[in-house]
Amino acid sequence: MQQQNMNMPNMNMQNQQMTMQQPPGVVSTKDSLYLTDMMSWNLLSAKKAHFFAAQCQDPELKAEAEKCGQMHQRHYQQLLQHLGAHASQQQPLNNMQ
Repeated sequence: MQQQNMNMPNMNMQNQQMTMQQPPGVVSTKDSLYLTDMMSWNLLSAKKAHFFAAQCQDPELKAEAEKCGQMHQRHYQQLLQHLGAHASQQQPLNNMQ
């Protein structure tokens, strides 16, 4: 029993996430797929919120739906900017020798 309790602090330390000071030089396939999903979710959410806002009769609900749509659109644009900045810093593969 004591043996198990002694291992618990080690497990907790391993589960804590470390904050990266610099982004990695390469985006893994898994990370790329996750970023694609995030962009899709934000774009779809922005479109749905704008659609619902157009259907609302209540001005307060309409304003909240528009606000929500703008937030998702802003997140989508931020992801695009980050990915665009990262892509412009990378060298094309055909230039490597």
